[in-house]
Amino acid sequence: MTDRRSNVLTVCMVVLVIYFLLPLFWLFIASTKNVGDLFSSFGLWFAHDFSFFSNVHDTLTNNGGVFVRWMGNTVFYSVVSAGGAAFLCALGGYGFAKYRFRGNSAMFGLVLGAIMVPTTALAIPTYLLFSKAGLVNTPLAIILPSLVSPFGLYLMRIYAQDAVPDGIIEAARIDGASEFRIFFQVALRLLAPGVVTVLLFTLVATWNNYFLPLIMLNNPDLYPVTVGLAAWSSQAGAGGGTTGAVLSLVITGSLLSVVPLIAAFLLLQRYWQSGLASGGVKA
Repeated sequence: MTDRRSNVLTVCMVVLVIYFLLPLFWLFIASTKNVGDLFSSFGLWFAHDFSFFSNVHDTLTNNGGVFVRWMGNTVFYSVVSAGGAAFLCALGGYGFAKYRFRGNSAMFGLVLGAIMVPTTALAIPTYLLFSKAGLVNTPLAIILPSLVSPFGLYLMRIYAQDAVPDGIIEAARIDGASEFRIFFQVALRLLAPGVVTVLLFTLVATWNNYFLPLIMLNNPDLYPVTVGLAAWSSQAGAGGGTTGAVLSLVITGSLLSVVPLIAAFLLLQRYWQSGLASGGVKA
């Protein structure tokens, strides 16, 4: 009975892995083909002409290297937003978990309610507020909304509840440490796995964000890669003699845009898993 259950789970995992990796595999295969092979060859295997490096060169140099600028913008928006959101969520989650004050439960209930609100519903009000403040078409129009993460705050509050023992806090207070010193030198180290988790979630969310930059930015030099590739895709959909060439740029650019995300996840996952494992051993 145990073996049968294990075999079923293995088959399910293999199917899920294929389901999630197949689009990425197709994207890589398509980025190795020239315009002609892209439409005439089998989609899930290589063509005779391996054009990956020429496609990458064309993508990086097209229109004065604007794709490189888009990637730089995306990295800047994502790193600043992820770092800021992770820090604010750690600070807020620690405060909700370890301090008792009037309105604690009510305020945390508002956080839970905010998780239920779809981000697209807040896009227009956010645009109107930023327009009044003169922040539209600036990097702050992307970074500031990304710093707000109700789910990250909820996650850090739940994690800090057990990850930071009250005895350690009391011992630090007896030794004369201030509350901020306790947080930065004691609690933050214990919260590291949770911080990395929020960092990863916010990094991916900001990197893949499309709708907010679309309505906030009208300067192509400020576009993230999602909006930039969508603009190229619109050019390809408009028809004309360069449709195939632009479509090849979109495909190759899409592949290049996911490589940093994969690298960041693999790099941070090691610290994430090691932190969670050490916490489990201590428990």
